[in-house]
Amino acid sequence: MKITSIIAIYGLFWVMSAFFVLPFGVRTHDELGQAKVVGQADSAPGNFSPRKITKRATVLSIALFAFYYANYMNGWITVADLDITTYFSH
Repeated sequence: MKITSIIAIYGLFWVMSAFFVLPFGVRTHDELGQAKVVGQADSAPGNFSPRKITKRATVLSIALFAFYYANYMNGWITVADLDITTYFSH
């Protein structure tokens, strides 16, 4: 696998991981007992921390990419294994 492919695929894993970890640990202003700004949505986060999200997404994406790359190198699950049409062709 080329380094450019590794970087591109890791980037995809990182973005997916960032969206996955985004809602964890975030609390609204009401839950934190903070005052809201006029016109603010009730669901707006009161403790949004991009640094935490970046760290969590990085750790998760490294783990997921490591599994992906190990599968790529060892061939544990191939495209033929994912072909469900063979199960229904009888």
